[in-house]
Amino acid sequence: MDNRIDVERVRDETPGCRDLVHLNNAGCSLPPRGVVDTMTDYLRNEASLGGYEVQRDRSEQIAATYTSLASLIGARPSEIALADNATRAWDMVFYGMRFMPGDRILTCQAEYGSNAIAYLQQAKRFGVETTAIGNDPSGQIDLAQLERELGDGRVKLVSMTHIPTQGGLINPAAAVGALAESAGVPFLLDACQSVGQLNLDVRELRCDVLTGTGRKYLRGPRGTGFLYVREDAMDAFEPAVLDNGSAVWTSPTAYEMNPDARRYETWEKNYAAVVGLGAAVDYALALGMDAIETRVLALGDLLRRTLADIEGVRVHDLGQSRCGIVSFTVEGVAPDDVRCALADNGVNVSVSKSTSSQWDLPSRGLTSVVRASVHYYNTESEIEYVGSLVDGLR
Repeated sequence: MDNRIDVERVRDETPGCRDLVHLNNAGCSLPPRGVVDTMTDYLRNEASLGGYEVQRDRSEQIAATYTSLASLIGARPSEIALADNATRAWDMVFYGMRFMPGDRILTCQAEYGSNAIAYLQQAKRFGVETTAIGNDPSGQIDLAQLERELGDGRVKLVSMTHIPTQGGLINPAAAVGALAESAGVPFLLDACQSVGQLNLDVRELRCDVLTGTGRKYLRGPRGTGFLYVREDAMDAFEPAVLDNGSAVWTSPTAYEMNPDARRYETWEKNYAAVVGLGAAVDYALALGMDAIETRVLALGDLLRRTLADIEGVRVHDLGQSRCGIVSFTVEGVAPDDVRCALADNGVNVSVSKSTSSQWDLPSRGLTSVVRASVHYYNTESEIEYVGSLVDGLR
């Protein structure tokens, strides 16, 4: 187990760790005290001085959030835009694409429900065809099939979820990006579950666009998200909507979009949440993303092995590489009942349902799974405790 993170310190800086075992980090992590303090301080300042005035006075603090996010993923601040959540960040790019009848989108079998719904809507509107690339024997996206499909000149977008909501799979995003780049097809990467959990570099991933959220593994506030748009791909997309935050009204009959990624933003923001997001990113950067990834993956593997050793428990994670999300079922006990039983004993987990993964779970004969997702502030003793609770459910 990686020892580079002072677990006792980060637990002390995370008030929620005193009262529960939080294994719902793929839903919403527990924020560090510093994130909460940063937000409440900003809100108190607004209450005393006025929202516009504080925004002006704290412009450097707000700008630092862009710089921190850029540092987190190996981008430039000008390539970062903020959004209310990761789905809206994703929507701003996807719904700005001009599709024609017969155009094709390639995605993965483990794709997230919100994204899949968007593909289906564009199919109804414009006759777009979506192909969910099958899995290879390990359960990750089949790169050989993807390469064959990219030979079709009708393919206009490769869009993939890096880590699915319903399990521990880490799709090989860098290999997908390389194939898409070679074929000259834009690559949109949904990194909602991987940002803050894995050490990401957009140059290595070769994605044109990456979207992420604040509330999950970054341990930031809810209602925050962001997107990265590669500088030399900026004009390959057009935002789905524009307002006077994303463009300038230059004459009675003309406007100009912002030259950088902020063309994807809207004017109004929750600035207390923005600076809270910046504080969360800075916290992760101070710990080091290599150290975070190492510990999260090790704890995920420990939980996976602990559960797999219990009679009647089946772990359902796929892929060559697996993360801190662990999906499982208990024979004879419905996933919702497992969640409730664990909650009664101070353990937070979630349930992933087929409504979020219609191309994945039903194909494996599953309607829902228990989802337990670890973070670096979890401990080996907590995992042992959860294993004992699950063992007692049979």
